[in-house]
Amino acid sequence: MAEEIEKSMPAEQSLMDKISEKIHHHDSSSDSEYEKPDSPSAVKAKIYRLFGREKPVHKVLGGGKPADVFLWRDKKLSAAVLGVATAIWVLFELVEYHLLSLLCHVSILALGGLFLWSNAHTFIKKSTPQIPEIHVPEEPFLLIASSLRNELNQGFVILRSIALGRDLKKFLMVVVGLWIISVVGNWCNFLTLVYICFVLLHTVPMMYEKHEDKVDPFAEKALKELHKQYLVFDEKVVSKIPIASLKAKLG
Repeated sequence: MAEEIEKSMPAEQSLMDKISEKIHHHDSSSDSEYEKPDSPSAVKAKIYRLFGREKPVHKVLGGGKPADVFLWRDKKLSAAVLGVATAIWVLFELVEYHLLSLLCHVSILALGGLFLWSNAHTFIKKSTPQIPEIHVPEEPFLLIASSLRNELNQGFVILRSIALGRDLKKFLMVVVGLWIISVVGNWCNFLTLVYICFVLLHTVPMMYEKHEDKVDPFAEKALKELHKQYLVFDEKVVSKIPIASLKAKLG
């Protein structure tokens, strides 16, 4: 009898050890699950980002060389691109040079220089200029045309939806946007507007990337306030427009 008791004691002790290990494992896992929301990644996910973006600014701009230029990752290249754009704007806007004249004059100088070099290489004892054969690839143009076609079709779908009176909010946004563009168009011509947009692309993303932690909270408050004002406008003005009766008459 004593031997049976002695044999059963280790079995009971091992069973109790297993139960205690399971309880300890369950407690540790529950503690880790409880502490999981306080992890840095979870806190970072709760931070508001402008326009609801989840990717870095570099990825939003498409990545690669264009994003590097806009964010001044390669300062020499970015400065060169901005300098060329500024020179073109000064040439056409301030000096009032014309694009067709510029293309003709540059072509005359290039062709004249190459022609003289090709015929005078025997006198100046230099080799003939190596002019490569230029072939325009078909695939990039097809890709650009296809993407442009898709964007135009999407824009026509949105405009048709607005014209049919299906979305009053989009209608008001488009009207306000077109009105702002018309006002800006009265202040400057198309070339100046393109140059301003180009300069903004080279400054705003770079400044935003440096100060996004300060800009995003301010933008969140501003968007909340705009949403609040839109709800007031919708309640006092938009909701009183008899859209249903107008649709019934038109239908």
